[in-house]
Amino acid sequence: MDHKIFVTLSTFAQQGDEPLNILKESGIPFIVNESGKRITKEELIAQGKDCTGVVAGVEPYDKEVFDHLPNLQCISRCGVGIDSINLAMAKERGIVVCNTPDVIVPPVAELTVAFAFDLLRNVTQYTLLMREKKWQRMTGFLLQGKKVGVLGLGRIGKRVAEMMLALGADVYGADIAPDHAWVEKAGVKLVSLNELLKISDILSIHLSFSADNPFQLGKEEIAMMKQGSFVINVARGNFLDETALHEALKNGHLAGAALDVYSQEPYTGLLCECDNVILTPHVATLTKESRLQMETEAVKNLVDYLSDDK
Repeated sequence: MDHKIFVTLSTFAQQGDEPLNILKESGIPFIVNESGKRITKEELIAQGKDCTGVVAGVEPYDKEVFDHLPNLQCISRCGVGIDSINLAMAKERGIVVCNTPDVIVPPVAELTVAFAFDLLRNVTQYTLLMREKKWQRMTGFLLQGKKVGVLGLGRIGKRVAEMMLALGADVYGADIAPDHAWVEKAGVKLVSLNELLKISDILSIHLSFSADNPFQLGKEEIAMMKQGSFVINVARGNFLDETALHEALKNGHLAGAALDVYSQEPYTGLLCECDNVILTPHVATLTKESRLQMETEAVKNLVDYLSDDK
């Protein structure tokens, strides 16, 4: 079978030519999503119907898509999350799924730490006030000595914990399958979920999607959190009940929050009206270095697989 590649990403090779050069040098015909927008299911079906490989974003791969992409052999995800792909169905149809899990760790961890400093020192609030020509000062907090709760101790959670420890925070963690050797070596205090909620001055969510162990920080969970604490979510939008968060921020139970992911994107909900929320448009991995590396690895993974004539 002759191969053909479809790059579905809304932006591609904008941070460097390397991923595009790998495609050209492979000799495999390819097409690129040139809309500049996240591709829809209908567009994926229409443009990818004869492709054997896809360099994928977060668009869905379900039965309908698989039925209309009968030649598909490999989905190479540019990023780590693969919950938009029906993995059982892909396996049943012999479609290989790969991703780029290690590349995203530094940028997501760095944004998490940046969020923590912003929340504690009111950087965004000061900027907005100064733009209104208002000289207003607010007492902030030190990160040093704060109890930082890391919910989810996978690759990113571990890196965040290590960075927070290096900055002088007292780090606690919760995970359904913790790496006990790493926990002991790093000096992280392992506690239950409920205990983590109760003691954290800053709760940072770094869970991975799990259909078997679904989680959402909802009204009951937020009520367990310390009065005046902060929450950070750079993992998945559905891990946090935005309505419950809005209520807790408005009534003062939580002092602030920082979000990069949302239940619906683009997000235009009630949290946009809160002064004590930092909102970014799903940009945790969007650095020049990491974006180039992710695209390069995703393309290389796909080209290597297709070039093996499998």
